[in-house]
Amino acid sequence: MIGIIWLIRAYARAEYVQLWGEPYSFRPLALIVMLLAFFLVVLAFTTPNPTAVGGEALLSGSEPAKGIQRITRHPFLWGVALWSFIHLIFNGDLASMIFFGSFFIVAIAGPFSIDRKRKRAVGDAWDRFASVTSNLPFLAIVEGRNALRVGEIGWWRAILAVILYGVFLHFHKDFFGVSPLPL
Repeated sequence: MIGIIWLIRAYARAEYVQLWGEPYSFRPLALIVMLLAFFLVVLAFTTPNPTAVGGEALLSGSEPAKGIQRITRHPFLWGVALWSFIHLIFNGDLASMIFFGSFFIVAIAGPFSIDRKRKRAVGDAWDRFASVTSNLPFLAIVEGRNALRVGEIGWWRAILAVILYGVFLHFHKDFFGVSPLPL
């Protein structure tokens, strides 16, 4: 946590060195992608997951993948990947390239490290979970290794994601000095 706080403070104080312009015409697309990122992060924090620290016990159930894990076994990291990628594109300066690019790299590389560690730690139970899930969202469903069951996700989680998204949109300018809304 201290490292993240340090990164945020350094980013806020960094000199602005423009690398490319801000693609304002794509802001509506960014708003949609950020809503998806919020869904993934909220679902990650509100759904027990075998990939989380201490989550290995969840692998012993009769159905190893439920809810968001049917879509991806790493919802938090995919949410961070979407958040960082959109912010990287829309800021277009050197400090943003370093700041958001770092988060993007960790979010994309992290699942491979987590998967290797879980496989070593729990062996066959992990293999069973990995065989019906995927790192890449929706891949296990497209390949027929799992099925989308929207009801397992829980409507309250979706509502919470939309509420939090709205709060962040409303206060984004106050907190970060720029409004993401195309007004």
